[in-house]
Amino acid sequence: MGIASVDEKALLEKARLLFEQEPKLIRLPAEGRVVFVGDTHGDLDASEEVIRRYLERGDRIVFLGDYVDRGDYSRENVRFLLQQKIDHPEQIFLLAGNHEGHLIKPLSPTDFWDSLSWEEREAYGHLFSKLPLAASSPNGLLALHGGLPDLGSLEEIDEVRWGDSDWDRIVWGDFVRHQRDEVSDWAGRPQLSERYFRRIMDRFERKVLIRSHQPLAPLLMYEKRCITIMTSYAYVPVRRVVVADLEKTIQNCDDLEIAYV
Repeated sequence: MGIASVDEKALLEKARLLFEQEPKLIRLPAEGRVVFVGDTHGDLDASEEVIRRYLERGDRIVFLGDYVDRGDYSRENVRFLLQQKIDHPEQIFLLAGNHEGHLIKPLSPTDFWDSLSWEEREAYGHLFSKLPLAASSPNGLLALHGGLPDLGSLEEIDEVRWGDSDWDRIVWGDFVRHQRDEVSDWAGRPQLSERYFRRIMDRFERKVLIRSHQPLAPLLMYEKRCITIMTSYAYVPVRRVVVADLEKTIQNCDDLEIAYV
């Protein structure tokens, strides 16, 4: 079986063209508010609630990846988000997570991917490879799915290639406590230490990292400079988002609002 419908094929093509025009590093403006959304993982209700609550206010909305697998409505969730991106390209941003990179680095569970035909897998895989990897703001915020890449500057994120070691850290990286080595590996997941975090954040001149990916991580880490949020009942009993004022001085997570959807 091929692509499920002409409408779906057209949706993927329109979204792909949009993503190809975006840099890998989204530069947020210095005014207004931005809402950061963690993994939704097939939780269509979470995505719809975020859009309902924040879109009409004029807030920008950054989704941090992992739109598929685990939840019951992966296909519906990703199609909904793609349509929102097409309708509001300057307001909604969809970053890549590790589940969007399954065709590059296999993972489990993959109920979304397993439900697709070969042609559909190729179409979704090609689309997801065009997703941006991170978003930053002039007041010191950096948002991405997993971990920090070891690059010479923040702007070099634009040059990260899908599947390379920096991509791997961005979408697969975990932050851990009490680790002596700056970087280690556990089951194919880069394990990144507090020392590594501070070194890269200082190099990038960022104050706070907003991420998802790691459901068992503490909400706040590293003197409140790292926050991990999940926005899916497939993972956790509460769905959190982070709301940031782009005109406000940011020092740590105390300067952000944590909301529930």
